[in-house]
Amino acid sequence: MNINGLTKKNKSGKGQQADPAGPGSGVRLTIYLEQTLNNIITELGDSPDLRIRQVKLGEESVVEAAAVHLNGLAKTETVNQFVMGSLLSITDEMLKESNTAANNLNDLILNRALEIGEAQLQEDWNEVLLGILSGKTLILIEGYDSGIMCETEGGEARSVTEPSTQLVVRGPKDSFVESLATNVSLIRRRIRSPKLRLEHVKIGSVTQTDVALMYIKNTADEKLVEEVRKRLQQINVDAIMESGYIEELIQDKTFTPFPTINNSERPDVAATNLLEGRVVIVVDGTPFVLILPAVFTLFFQSASDYAQRFDIAILMRIIRYISFIVLILGPSVYIALTTFHYEMIPTTLLINLLSQRENVPFPAFVEAILMEGAFEIIREAGVRMPRAVGQTVSVVGALILGQAVVEAGIITPVMVIVVALTGIASFAIPAYNMAIAGRIIRFGFLILAGMFGFYGITLGLIVLVAHMNSLRSFGVPYLSPIVPLSSRGQKDAVLRLPLWALGTAEPAPATAQQGNISEGKEITTGHEQNLSPKILDKTKGTQPHKKGKQDSE
Repeated sequence: MNINGLTKKNKSGKGQQADPAGPGSGVRLTIYLEQTLNNIITELGDSPDLRIRQVKLGEESVVEAAAVHLNGLAKTETVNQFVMGSLLSITDEMLKESNTAANNLNDLILNRALEIGEAQLQEDWNEVLLGILSGKTLILIEGYDSGIMCETEGGEARSVTEPSTQLVVRGPKDSFVESLATNVSLIRRRIRSPKLRLEHVKIGSVTQTDVALMYIKNTADEKLVEEVRKRLQQINVDAIMESGYIEELIQDKTFTPFPTINNSERPDVAATNLLEGRVVIVVDGTPFVLILPAVFTLFFQSASDYAQRFDIAILMRIIRYISFIVLILGPSVYIALTTFHYEMIPTTLLINLLSQRENVPFPAFVEAILMEGAFEIIREAGVRMPRAVGQTVSVVGALILGQAVVEAGIITPVMVIVVALTGIASFAIPAYNMAIAGRIIRFGFLILAGMFGFYGITLGLIVLVAHMNSLRSFGVPYLSPIVPLSSRGQKDAVLRLPLWALGTAEPAPATAQQGNISEGKEITTGHEQNLSPKILDKTKGTQPHKKGKQDSE
């Protein structure tokens, strides 16, 4: 290879004339090493974390080469040992062979010298920049207008720890992290099946965020998978910083307080939903994955339901549904009773309530609005406070505030009890986004109760149920398996029957010594919802998303 002459080898090993314009001609990946390095430096703004190591290959026929990576994104040990070590081990025989063999020097390095696990030739300028910004290392050789991209991603990452928002008493204690590769591996450890499919897509014209689509072939409906894939591909935004961005851009209906896509930071929950035929979306940079489609009853199920006996799980689920009813109707029922429907209150209790209200200047509706607003402020402040003092300050602040407003004659003691019970009920719901939906709906019922009493509450319930019945999550009715009614889905909707009753498995015979399931039977794993085999047959009204705009169904 004539380095100093006019003839140099391109990516295919064939000779080409040197660019007469020389450096600065506008060509990005060129046969001139220095020009390519300068282009990279200029494109990245002469960033101080850009690392360029130039070396000379061989002893007799010296060839200049360079390795380029970003400090902090690439793993330094991998770059030093497997990239630089491989380059410096190239002998004169390999350099001479590159002049005569069908393969050029890039191919010889890639196939015979490079000791790293994954590497590929790359000639596209945009892909080269994206690779460097993703933590890969680029190898450039003088005289070739292509480079070798080496998988050296590393840097600091949070280790797998216990979930912080979805805690369970009994069950797995690991959670997702901010690394997409780690999150995918946590799911694969639980589903060791070749039918588990993984598809990658980059979303965000600026951030180029890695997004993974996971499903089980022949278990997830093909129409569902295709619809999710199409909506992801049609997203056109600058940045994706969290899975919530994806959720808002692909959901069926935007203007609703109810979440139509579930999220979880627990790998066991994601794996269970995959086994039920759902699709999981993993976004790089966030520990929360998206699970779809999602129905109303799914948000009241916890991972601990399947680690406990079925009778305990039934009791816990009933408590959660009651808590949701208390959350949305508790204060409004109190307002309706004390404002319009005195006759429904026992006489003794009514006398006590009236005596408490003698010195209170506000009606019950204003009391409720003041207390609910103060409670929401305290709740939000508790999230933002430092962890060391946040919980203490929020609890003490609520007690002091409640006692002060009662002694000042602004709020009645019963109203403090009602608001406190409502706040506690919101924490009994496993899904945080469903609890937020209940908190929003609660204020609507407060207004209806303050204006019309129980008539307003009844009207609000009718509108609420009608709205929920109109919702779809990727074609699945939001209230299924209750509406439309499915006897199969009732096995694990409000109640949770024993595992052997959820599918084809049977309990072990009483004479079994080991307690094993009878041979030839199959155990189902977890909370089956009524996911129809043709899950998207009901998507007639669902329009494809264009350029990231939400469907305003």
